[in-house]
Amino acid sequence: MIWHRTFQRTLVLALGCLLVVAAQASQKAFRVDTGLLTGEILDENSGLRVYRGIPYAAPPEGDLRWKLPRRAEAWAGVLEATEFSPGCVQPDRRNRLAELSEDCLYLNVWTAGNPAKPELPVMVWIHGGGLNNGAGHLPGYDGAEMAKRGVVLVSINYRLGALGYLALPALSAESKRGSGNYGFHDQIAALEWVRRNIAVFGGDADNVTIFGESAGATSVHALLASPQAKGLFHRAISESAWVTDTNVAYLDRSGPFVGSTEADGLEWAEKVVGADKVADLAALRAAPIGEIAAARFSPKITIDGWFMPERSESIFAMGKHHDVPLIVGTNRNEGTMFLGGFPYKKAEGMRKRLDTIYGEHGGSVAALYPVSDDAEIKSVLDRFVTDTWFLRASRAMLRGSAKTSSKAYHYQFTRQSRRRPEWGAHHAAEIGYAFNNLRGDNLEDTDHELAEAMISYWVQFAKTGDPNQPGLPVWPNWTPGSDIHLELGDEIIAGRALGKEQCEQLDQIVNQAWADD
Repeated sequence: MIWHRTFQRTLVLALGCLLVVAAQASQKAFRVDTGLLTGEILDENSGLRVYRGIPYAAPPEGDLRWKLPRRAEAWAGVLEATEFSPGCVQPDRRNRLAELSEDCLYLNVWTAGNPAKPELPVMVWIHGGGLNNGAGHLPGYDGAEMAKRGVVLVSINYRLGALGYLALPALSAESKRGSGNYGFHDQIAALEWVRRNIAVFGGDADNVTIFGESAGATSVHALLASPQAKGLFHRAISESAWVTDTNVAYLDRSGPFVGSTEADGLEWAEKVVGADKVADLAALRAAPIGEIAAARFSPKITIDGWFMPERSESIFAMGKHHDVPLIVGTNRNEGTMFLGGFPYKKAEGMRKRLDTIYGEHGGSVAALYPVSDDAEIKSVLDRFVTDTWFLRASRAMLRGSAKTSSKAYHYQFTRQSRRRPEWGAHHAAEIGYAFNNLRGDNLEDTDHELAEAMISYWVQFAKTGDPNQPGLPVWPNWTPGSDIHLELGDEIIAGRALGKEQCEQLDQIVNQAWADD
């Protein structure tokens, strides 16, 4: 009788295993650590397929709002990963996302890889949007073209706005590790998921490249500097990292240019739940999501002593960031997209603004960006934003690379926008070229040639840590002595000392202010 029951159980288990194998064979189902899933086959001949909306962490809602991400729960049956997840809650609909939710910690995978030979390099895309907007599945981030070239492309969502970056004394006390930076911790959780599961998609967990644009590159910058991300990636690409004098701040004390993130958080919480409940975490976690999304919030990298032990630029200056190969770059006209946000149209207004930001150093900064005529204000503002929001911190990352064993490569994107030519080579204009996902009716041969070159450089870098390959212009690595960059524009040519004079003087002003603080 005992033998009979044992035989029955063995037979059931064997049949179950056969059913799983049959499901994998017939439905292209694969097992990740939380269950079986299927995707969509994009090309039968190459095996190119996409898996959309895979949960990498538990929904960060209810009691998990403003807590570190937790692993996703296992599911029963087979997950049909054929639809993108909702985007994370954000204050507006500028990206025309069909659905937003707190339940948004999902990722997407494009691959033609073979799970029996998990050897393809992996590229993990972190979207931009000021840490307030965006999603990993916007059309411009479609990963099919990269996957066709022999990588596994992963795009992710992460918490945004106050849900992703709120710091409060009560949250810090609860966690005992500070607060804020939740969106960055989501990115770490996604990278941990990649390490556990990417072999199923034919990817090599020991060859992972993180890359992102704007706030996505801010995230790359932060992950490079954070000890919590150690070992989770092996190369990094920073496209227009948004790291300014005002979006990096201490957790519980003021810095030279901004107050603490806990002080910001208290001001925000007062608007949402009232001054008498800013320490009531239950009330905050019960606050309607619409009210949270509607209350204006400015995310920052929080220097919390754990995720970010000290100012990130100081970490790069000491060479204490992760020693991995880098591509770092900016666009020629980063500022044009943002000019509408500056309320002044005259030189006097700009000078007052600089005094507000830089205090006693405002005059020194103004001297770097002289305006002889009010008609010049737009072009001067463009240069100011390009340098202070993007280029200066990018150069700091490059200088840091000289203190490690890994090489770095510097670029400037200069191709004038086809859609908004008045904006020049504007912020985010390079994304369509890097993904080779160009759209529009007025594209020229130059655009397609540049896109093919950029995606080839990016993919080759992911494969080897060096973007160079036969058939493309040589891209020399950056050193302090050469200060060389590759211009990616109407032509692909080398240049030197991009923004060196202004950025070095800005460094002196900014670093002295932090040192005096």
